[in-house]
Amino acid sequence: MGKVTSRVKLIDGMQMVGESGSGHTVVMDGSLEVGGRNMGVRPMELLLIGLGGCASIDVLTILRKGRHVVSDCEVSIQGERAENDPKVYLEITLHFVVTGRDLPSKAVERAIQLSEEKYCSASAMLSKTATIRTTYEIVELQS
Repeated sequence: MGKVTSRVKLIDGMQMVGESGSGHTVVMDGSLEVGGRNMGVRPMELLLIGLGGCASIDVLTILRKGRHVVSDCEVSIQGERAENDPKVYLEITLHFVVTGRDLPSKAVERAIQLSEEKYCSASAMLSKTATIRTTYEIVELQS
């Protein structure tokens, strides 16, 4: 994969636009307490969103390579941060809701485990400071 580039540029106050090397943008802002106007996602929230996206791509890829029919994957992420600076994440919980046809729970569990232990770069980095827990449920696709 190699080098990844991004850019963050101040818009106004504490509001910034982040641009990825692939040309996509996201607006970020600070809370009112730090002079922001609450006009964008917080940078630390983006870390959790990135983790959820990274893990979801892994889970979908693994299940689909196994020829499982998956129509939806949603992950809810909760993070607990340290009280003192730097306020790193100490605990993170990901709850996957995977929708598909005849999905074996062993396959879903294994896909999540492989993501967490082998493939998800975000999980590998965040696990240096946080205990990461995963749960899941399977929803049967209605005909």
